[in-house]
Amino acid sequence: MKFPGRRATKHYFPVAQKSRTQNDSLKLKDEHIYIVGLDQLLVDIEINVTDEFLATNNFPKGQSFLIDDELADKIYYEYKEKDLVVGEYPGGAIGNTLHNFSILSDAGSIALGSIKKDITMGDYAFKYLAKTSGLVDLDYLQPSQKPMGRALCFISEDQERTFAISKGCMNDLRPEYVNEEIIKNSAALLVSAYTIRSKEDPIYESTYKACKIAKQNNVPVVFSLGTSDLVKEKKEEFREFIRDYVTVLAMNQQEALELFDEEDTLLCVDKALELVDLALVTVGKKGLYLGSFVEDELKRKTKEPLVTKSIVNYNEFEYSRSMRKRDCQNPLKVYTHISPFKGGPIKIKNTNGAGDAALSAILHDIAANRYHKQTIPLSPKHEHSYLTYSSISQISKYANRVSYEVLIQNSPRLHKGLPQREDSLDDAYWRK
Repeated sequence: MKFPGRRATKHYFPVAQKSRTQNDSLKLKDEHIYIVGLDQLLVDIEINVTDEFLATNNFPKGQSFLIDDELADKIYYEYKEKDLVVGEYPGGAIGNTLHNFSILSDAGSIALGSIKKDITMGDYAFKYLAKTSGLVDLDYLQPSQKPMGRALCFISEDQERTFAISKGCMNDLRPEYVNEEIIKNSAALLVSAYTIRSKEDPIYESTYKACKIAKQNNVPVVFSLGTSDLVKEKKEEFREFIRDYVTVLAMNQQEALELFDEEDTLLCVDKALELVDLALVTVGKKGLYLGSFVEDELKRKTKEPLVTKSIVNYNEFEYSRSMRKRDCQNPLKVYTHISPFKGGPIKIKNTNGAGDAALSAILHDIAANRYHKQTIPLSPKHEHSYLTYSSISQISKYANRVSYEVLIQNSPRLHKGLPQREDSLDDAYWRK
């Protein structure tokens, strides 16, 4: 497990503390830490189109919707001949996040889903496997006679992305392929709104089964919302699902607005904390917001200037580590906001996957906390029950940096980890 940054030794083992543990208890053990993601396995196919093409086909711009496999084939081969298919990548929100998590952490992850049984050189399933990190375990996938699911990503001239989904076998995961042991021993379970879109699909029941297993075994459930249209359609069902199962909620500004009927992003985070323990809202060119809980006695005041928006001095305790509300006797809501890294790229090559990248950074920190707790249980860092290893302020910097890396490349998935030393993080973060 790589930690999110090269930590200073004193950060692990504070020499000034009288309660410092004995050296024998500080020896790292070989602990297997991983996360599990339940996903609709997809291949993203990026196609340059005009607004006229979208209007002619009645495709709602900027949204995600289903089309039949025959229409997907027709469009794909037509635009392939025109040389307007500009990229073919393994995709799916959860698949992207699992891959990025493993790249960042150098730790394993396990994918649950359905994939084509007979894979041949060059087909969609082959491309998915070839471009997925070897640390992502695909042994638990359900084999299917159907083809891989495909997401035709139509890129308009203004760089807006519209997704037409050809299902294939992406919704065919049956409950018997949801392995209880791997979920209950994981650091987190990651699911998305897309898998509970329709009760008619086997993956719907499989998602609920996985979340029930995670809840029974105190495994954090991380939920990524879908497009704003989907949230609008399923708002009440999603809110109930989030209230019953979810620990960490990730969404963009439009999805948050639909879920909470609130245009102010910070207030969306505040409302999310009525349902979950940690909330992430990405706001494009305005960066991202994080909100969570901390025990009042454990709060840590920021050294940054205080900022007031819809909540007075909302960032006052952003140096606090995230806790579950149930682990606090006197829970205090804490918030942070960060603007895009370096103001954002001069030229954005790809907006698809930036939110997934940010979420992978948060998952890395959650998994690192579990790893450290298992290997050094007597460390002062674990005298109280925390959800994350770092403060929400530091996590926001990390998530922001990882998002930037995706924005400046064509693929929604990281090709490599971040630099050994990262200028965006505090000097104290690094080993001297």
